[in-house]
Amino acid sequence: MTHPGRLSVEATLEAIRTQVNAAIPGCDLAVRGGGGHYEITVTSDRFDGLNRVKRQRLVYSSIKDLMAGHDAPVHAVDRLITRTLAEAK
Repeated sequence: MTHPGRLSVEATLEAIRTQVNAAIPGCDLAVRGGGGHYEITVTSDRFDGLNRVKRQRLVYSSIKDLMAGHDAPVHAVDRLITRTLAEAK
């Protein structure tokens, strides 16, 4: 998905949700923020056996096009939490 310039906050939130869900099917996902700055929490057993860096790379790679270019709708992910179902309990 390529972004056609700056998206609205609602469209950006939905794009993040759609792209993370496509990369990590069945995950529990919370996304909030605006003004180019977002917080993402992803809970999935897909993270079992992965260290923090590999977990974060998986999420960042799913939204890389939303962070690319001068007019990217996502300027920064201020907080990224990645955890397994067991870690979430």
